This record gives sequence, structure tokens and C-alpha cells, in this order.
Amino acid sequence: MAVGLVLAAAGASAQTSKGQPVAISFGLAVADTPVGCGAPLTALGTGRVAASLNDARLYVSDLKLIDARGGRVPVKLTRNEWQFADVALIDFKDGRGGRTGCSKDNPAKNTTVVGTVPKGRYAGIEFTVGVPAAAEVDGKQVSLNHSNLETAPAPLDIAVMNWSWQAGRKFMLAEVNPAGGFKRQDGSPARTWMVHLGSTGCKGNPATGEIIACARPNRFVVTFERFDPRSQLVVLDLAQLFAGSDLATDKGGAIGCMSDPSDPECTAIFQAIGLNLNETKPGAGDEGRQTTPGRSPIFTVRAKP
Repeated sequence: MAVGLVLAAAGASAQTSKGQPVAISFGLAVADTPVGCGAPLTALGTGRVAASLNDARLYVSDLKLIDARGGRVPVKLTRNEWQFADVALIDFKDGRGGRTGCSKDNPAKNTTVVGTVPKGRYAGIEFTVGVPAAAEVDGKQVSLNHSNLETAPAPLDIAVMNWSWQAGRKFMLAEVNPAGGFKRQDGSPARTWMVHLGSTGCKGNPATGEIIACARPNRFVVTFERFDPRSQLVVLDLAQLFAGSDLATDKGGAIGCMSDPSDPECTAIFQAIGLNLNETKPGAGDEGRQTTPGRSPIFTVRAKP
């Protein structure tokens, strides 16, 4: 039996001449425990260490709702400080930067994507983690991932999400502070274990108008055939993200994983996300591509609290 779930209304008027409003909520968790803001984290990584959240943000794009027949219907995002073109920034930290969990009095900066879709009944959701190379805005092609940070509109103008050495954006940033810190390969102490995901192997200079091409796009699609935005939210599970990682050490390269295919910490992180860190076989050309289209084990759907 087809399940047709009606959209969540973002306002009092659920249907307008411009489309039917929809609001899609995102959450952050460690296994079954919602976290976010400065909430303590427990049992992370292979050593099941305690940690605190240093930062957690991600760009989502190309959001679509799935109708009862499996058709994909694009969500037209409402432009605001968190959304531009078909890109939205989710930010799980709070404005205070304290050490407590999120609450009504201490909310995360932004965990909701808002927009409109044609009137209808929808059963699921699909989105991409990442910033597309370009999009059509007001009838013109506009560069997004490799645009100038200084002149880019919000939310593409955030310095911490900019990757100057790759001339692009960090698609997902997850940083934790293991209790007591950890050691690097050379024995030096470190405090923050970082995951920075973005396109790598990029060529071209956006400042001169060159087209940027990246050997490893490192974007991935997340599909849930059943999703009701009225009662459910999409959750990024840090327990799954760090499931194969030893947060008590760093064996080389950048601290944690910054998408470098030669970084020993990236093997477990990319496996957790569901991305091929390197080619599955010589000549396959599938590095930086999703292992199984539409599936990423680090995301799940849960009931809203």
C-alpha cells in the first residue's frame, strides 16, 4: 500500500499560489542520544572515548521530496541567511559556544531547511551533502563551490567552511575534542580530531574564470523512501561517523581526516560515509564517488523529540 504523507506546513497557510511550504528538520546524535550545541559526547570511536563537540556543520543541496510513485520533486528553497540557490547550511553549534546541550533557550544556530514544493502528497526525501559547482540564479549561471569567499552570498561566505587550498567549500565539518586530548604520529599532543569533507584533486583557477574540475567530487546523495517532515527529522549520527576511527591517536597527515586520499585516518571515515576514498580497482574512475547511490550510514530518520 502506498504511503502518502502530507507535507509539513511551514506557516499558517499551507498552500499558496507560489507553492506548498515545507520545513525539513535536521538533528545531531550519538547513537540514540540527541546532541548538539555544547552537549557532552560519549562512547565515540573504536575506543568508545568521551568527548565534547567542537563544531558540526554541513551544506545540503538539491533537496527533493519523493512522491508515492517514486518521482523526485525539487524543493525550491526560500532565500535567507542560511540558504542560497539550492544550497542550505546546517549548523549544530549554538551561538553561545557553551558546554551545554541544545534547548529552547540555547538552540543550535540552524537545523531547518525551508522552501516550497508543488501541491501534492509526498512519501520520502532525497538530498545531497555538498555544494554544487554552479546553479542557475535569476536566469544566470552562478558559481557556488568555487566562488569568491569575499563576495559570495550567505551562507557561502563563512570562512571556516572555505577550503582555500582546494579553492572550494568544506561540505561537511565535524570536530570533536576527545577527553584528555590525543597524540599525533610524532608524539606531539593534539586537542581536536577533525573531519573536513570536500572535493579534492581540483584544477583550474576560479579567479581567472577557469572551469574547476575535481578528480574526487566527494559529494554524496542521501535517500529515504519514507519520511514525514511533520513528525520526523534527518539525523547525522556521530557514532556511525567515527565507528571505525581511533580518536586516541592520529597516525599521519592532517589531524583527523581532511579528505586526503593518503591520510590513514580517511580510510575509516570515508567507509563510514559510504564514499570511495580511492578507486575500487585500477581504471575504475570511481574515487570520490558514492559506494551505494542514495545510501550513507551516517544519516538516519528518527521521530522528532
